[in-house]
Amino acid sequence: MQEPVINKTVLMSGADFMSNKSPINPYMHQGEPFNRQEAMREHSAIQKALEDAGIKVTKVDPPSDCQDGIFTANWALTRGNKALMSHLPNARQAEEAYARQILEDLGKEIYVLPDDVRFSGQGDALPCGDYVFAGTGYRTDPAAHTAISEILGYKVIPLQTIPARDANGTPVINQASGWPDSDFYDIDLAIAILRWPTLEQKGLVAWCPEAFEPACQATMRSLDFVDLIEVPLQEAVGVSACNLVSSGYHVVMNAGAPVLQAAIENAGLTVTTLSNTELAKNGGSVRCCSVTLDN
Repeated sequence: MQEPVINKTVLMSGADFMSNKSPINPYMHQGEPFNRQEAMREHSAIQKALEDAGIKVTKVDPPSDCQDGIFTANWALTRGNKALMSHLPNARQAEEAYARQILEDLGKEIYVLPDDVRFSGQGDALPCGDYVFAGTGYRTDPAAHTAISEILGYKVIPLQTIPARDANGTPVINQASGWPDSDFYDIDLAIAILRWPTLEQKGLVAWCPEAFEPACQATMRSLDFVDLIEVPLQEAVGVSACNLVSSGYHVVMNAGAPVLQAAIENAGLTVTTLSNTELAKNGGSVRCCSVTLDN
């Protein structure tokens, strides 16, 4: 196995308190049968697969009584020794102080946004070399993009995914969070970074064109520093195919996405597939379960 060149070290917690009691995204359904023991097994399988790919996993206890504390990708965005902390929906705000303490203990210099600025961490801001693909309109505000640029030094590519709509075609407000909703509420459900650009080759990005507003589709297709792999909508929504982690050589992703898997393998990367049916009930998977510490 080749040594990772991206996502070399990630932070994971656990599924010990995972539940769907507050359905803050379209994949969560209050009262739906949920097997926490199976979710814990799935989480352990993700950790093992990442470690088998050569990725170092730093493991911490999940924050107590936090239904989504397993999803560490939403805790922060890091670069070097800096960590820009998240501001999460109401049901997840109890995680924020815990995440800050964990990252401080790991030696990160902490930066905190104003209270009224939404930001969903690496779940909604995916680094690709000096660039960051950043969501907007649901869990992340434009002011967070400014902070990503000014504090972490990334060049931000803002992207808007399509909203969830009711039977009349009206965009939906999530009743539990009070925030606008989307099947792609975090951008890591619509796009995946497979390889960063170098002097020798372009980066490689998988994305679901149908997940994005038309202007953002045009933005993606205009990029000259990455090659693009298109992901079918049924794979992006059906099995969260884009919610993966790549070492630059090896990809850990959900099973059930044969089109994306074949395209990744044709690009010369190896793939491990996992079944994460219980994690999916909270709207998360491989990428959601890990925040990168070494960007």
